[in-house]
Amino acid sequence: MAKMMQWIRSHLPTQRRLIQLYAALLYNAHVKGFITGNIYTGSSKMLCLPGFNCYSCPGAIGACPLGALQNAIASSGSRTPTYVLGILLLFGLTLGRTICGFLCPVGLLQELLYKIPTPKVKKGRVTRVLSWLKYVILAIFVVIIPLWYALQSYPVPAFCKYICPAGTFEGAIGLLSNPVNADKFSMLGILFTRKFVILLVIVAACVFIYRAFCRFLCPLGAIYGLFAKVAVIGVKVEASKCTDCGRCVSHCQMDIRHVGDHECIHCGACMDVCPTKAISFKAGKITLHGPEIASAAPEKKKSIRRRRIIAWCAALVLLAGALWYFNQPESEAVQPDSAATPAVTATPEDDTPVGHEVGMRAPDFTVPVYGQETPFTLSEHRGETVIVNFWATWCTPCCNELPHFDEVYEKYDGSVAVVAIHSDLVTDDVEGYLAKFDYQMPFALDETGAVIKAFNGSTMLPQTIVIDPNGIITYNAVGSVTLEKLEALLAEANP
Repeated sequence: MAKMMQWIRSHLPTQRRLIQLYAALLYNAHVKGFITGNIYTGSSKMLCLPGFNCYSCPGAIGACPLGALQNAIASSGSRTPTYVLGILLLFGLTLGRTICGFLCPVGLLQELLYKIPTPKVKKGRVTRVLSWLKYVILAIFVVIIPLWYALQSYPVPAFCKYICPAGTFEGAIGLLSNPVNADKFSMLGILFTRKFVILLVIVAACVFIYRAFCRFLCPLGAIYGLFAKVAVIGVKVEASKCTDCGRCVSHCQMDIRHVGDHECIHCGACMDVCPTKAISFKAGKITLHGPEIASAAPEKKKSIRRRRIIAWCAALVLLAGALWYFNQPESEAVQPDSAATPAVTATPEDDTPVGHEVGMRAPDFTVPVYGQETPFTLSEHRGETVIVNFWATWCTPCCNELPHFDEVYEKYDGSVAVVAIHSDLVTDDVEGYLAKFDYQMPFALDETGAVIKAFNGSTMLPQTIVIDPNGIITYNAVGSVTLEKLEALLAEANP
């Protein structure tokens, strides 16, 4: 029994591991998204979370700062990315790479993969050189490529599109593993295949190399590393006690040259091996963990223990509240936000059921149109074939296909109505983006997200719906379309 208890105690998760698990669950508190196969699009999605976590993960309740930065740079021609730069500055100055060590779900996954019993690759001169690669990736894929295409009014979040393993695992695989999204496999192409291969290589590397992605490839870690000397919270060395013995550097599994540099993730492992107890985890001048606390008087230790218990209780209350809030059942009836944006209605003119599937009558809706006082109402176009396109400025495939819809609009003016409806999650100056083009078709805004949900229950983009003159849906699918495809769909809707 004593041996069993000793084994249990030795295998209990550390406080850092508990914080990592807590952060991963809090970031992905929309648990029902894994059941329904949809991503969360509520107001909190406008906020950036500090760690690396894909926006398209079914459970994600916030945005990834790296993805937000790329989208902000991609739209920098029409809008200054002040929010994203400000939030990264805030995270960097307060936490720095402590985020990597404690608050990053991808960091947690890497550490769990490394626990798989295999021969391990130790750090050395080669890994130290490779650790600079993430700064090259930051410059090219996060800044230069998005900025280059932004000058051409073409949004390309290059790192997310070509490399990001979190996007492949949490986003694509997280959504496509749900049977509800089985029809979305047709959207996959060579780009997904390449990213999937990259994911497999990174996963394999993390089994043999401690935090391989974090050390060699992660641009977010590179950004936070720039704040190494000024971050308020992190591991600090008391110079008067340090003897430069080098045990901290040799014990650390990251490619650090000294404690607290740009490669340090402030995990605190070095504190246990320091012979002079010169290393502490601090927030400014306040010691959070270290030899000062270990040698404190019993009364002070009790006070510290009480504060920690209170902090954990508050954190658990926050987590419970988040899980309750983000997993409430949605109301079946969609309520209007204002008189200007009435709710989606379902008033069939005959016995044909109303819904989003092909062969059903399309639910009526009204959406405000950019640059016009008169909104677009579906029922007012009865007798015409209607094409509805759901898009967003930050969706590259969406932007690529907009000219096809505009060409159809101009070619069939009077017999075909076309409306491009922007996602309710507006992270860009939509009117500023549209001003760069000479589109003639109306562009509208799905202010509450009710319209796209009424037509699919999903929020994946791009999505195209074709409705025949009688109001019956003849096509409804997620994925890009060509001009030839649109012409064929119109022919099917008007036999």
